[in-house]
Amino acid sequence: MTYELIVVGGGPAGLAAALAAREKGLTKILIIERDKELGGILNQCIHNGFGLHYFKEELTGPEYAGRFIKMLSGTGIEVMCDTMVLQVTKDKQVHCINPERGYQVLNAASIVLAMGCRERTRGAISIPGTRPAGVLTAGAAQRYVNIEGHMVGKRVVILGSGDIGLIMARRMTLEGAKVLACVEVMPYSGGLQRNIVQCLEDFDIPLYLSHTIIDIRGKNRVEGVTIAKVGPDRKPVKGSEIDFDCDTVLLSVGLIPENELTRNAEIELDPKTNGVAVWENMETSAPGIFASGNVVHVHDLVDYVTGESKLAGVAAAEYVKLGERSRKNAITVKEGKDVGFIVPLYIHREAMDAELFFRVRRIFEKSVITVKDGDTVLAQLKRAHMAPGEMERVKLSRRLLDAVEGNEITVYAEEVDE
Repeated sequence: MTYELIVVGGGPAGLAAALAAREKGLTKILIIERDKELGGILNQCIHNGFGLHYFKEELTGPEYAGRFIKMLSGTGIEVMCDTMVLQVTKDKQVHCINPERGYQVLNAASIVLAMGCRERTRGAISIPGTRPAGVLTAGAAQRYVNIEGHMVGKRVVILGSGDIGLIMARRMTLEGAKVLACVEVMPYSGGLQRNIVQCLEDFDIPLYLSHTIIDIRGKNRVEGVTIAKVGPDRKPVKGSEIDFDCDTVLLSVGLIPENELTRNAEIELDPKTNGVAVWENMETSAPGIFASGNVVHVHDLVDYVTGESKLAGVAAAEYVKLGERSRKNAITVKEGKDVGFIVPLYIHREAMDAELFFRVRRIFEKSVITVKDGDTVLAQLKRAHMAPGEMERVKLSRRLLDAVEGNEITVYAEEVDE
């Protein structure tokens, strides 16, 4: 069976991409989702704070997903849930399997990869200590509590201050647990400032910056942890140890784009994000295969995922109708000093505009973002504050792109005097 577009993933990215492609005239579209229902990770994010940018109102995760699921009605977009995609090929074949139809090989004129991301586990960060029950990723705990209805612990220490960890600090407290500490190895939090205030400060949960867990104790169940301050070399400082008696450790130590399918298809990845390397229209190194959402880079807000995914859906429709775009004389985008990564990596010369997403490597107060073509300054944007936990965005106009004489531009972050 052949489709004009197959979307791999039925979360917020996949739903937005499919709907945008339908609006641009594609009629034979399939969304493949491995879970039993659409919505992705939003189904377990029952807290509010979603939709402020896109819908201009505050929604919970399931409400946000529900808006897009409802939009599918009457569009003719096919949905195949409880289906695992096993392989995506460069010639746009999708190998998948489900209980009802068995193993299938589907053909597509275009594909959007929207598989989201996964959490780093204890094994990825090598915490010393025993291996008792009670050590979970924050996302796994969120699913147990919010969907399965199981309480995962009573006395909790959270390692990492990413947004999921911060939100679970509040959630566990509201469910009656005692969150003893949130421990962060970096000298700054990895989450949004609003989550630090609403999830930690409002509940008097201490945040230990420049600290990490150096030992987990317990035989059958976690019985306690030891944390210690770390120096600039990330090594524990002797004499700074603090012991906590707890029964649960939640890990919020980073998210990784889910890219096994991408890697096996030999599509280019960005080593800085571990996500798909994309052009400004979200196309990958394989013509006709696009990517959007957390499979490209980990976003702060689902509203931004939606905007990016609509761009991918529109581009997929244009590819089906108009064919492949020229990649000659592309503009390559580079990271300057104190810029951790940047998306996209490439811009078509004829692009009408391009939006750059990036994160800085440290906390900035009054600062400026500079975009340069060699030594020529193309644009400068002032910022009152920048932090690694918050995504920065820069819009490049057609006029600015016309001014690029070389083959690459570089984005810098610099602090400025008052």
